[in-house]
Amino acid sequence: MGEVVVTQPMEGTLSSAGVSGDSATKTPRPGTIDMRLEVVTLPVSDVGRAKAFYQSLGWRLDSDLRISDDIRAVQFTPTHSECSVTIAKGLTNTEPGSVQRLELVVSDIEAAREDLIGRGVEVGEPYHHVADGLAPGLDPERRSYLSYAAFNDPDGNGWLLQEVNERPPGRLWED
Repeated sequence: MGEVVVTQPMEGTLSSAGVSGDSATKTPRPGTIDMRLEVVTLPVSDVGRAKAFYQSLGWRLDSDLRISDDIRAVQFTPTHSECSVTIAKGLTNTEPGSVQRLELVVSDIEAAREDLIGRGVEVGEPYHHVADGLAPGLDPERRSYLSYAAFNDPDGNGWLLQEVNERPPGRLWED
């Protein structure tokens, strides 16, 4: 497995943990450069098997690149998503199945779960957040951000369906 290298920032520079010095407690000004998360890479052990799984979800197949005998990347985009998923072997040193908690936001978690089950995906029973942890079933009031159902790809990369119908102010970018 690959080695993780942690570098120390130079004094007065930004670090991955935040901003050093007094500016760490100040509210940062909003960014002005568009930055869109467009692709997330998932490590898989068998690209062909993973490709068949993601095709079965009904996601758009964007590309299938065989870069070399050791490197292959297949890109899919979930229905109406702004972000794509690349399933790959040889692009990262991350272990297949190690990516967890990829959230797919849906407006009706029951319909999304039924659709996936109808496509042959094993989807767990819905659960929701309560004050002291998690409870089985959907949030009784169907409040946004509280109901989930989980499934995995063939390598064990973990996905969550999350029901969201209302977003609080400030959660959407203004044009």
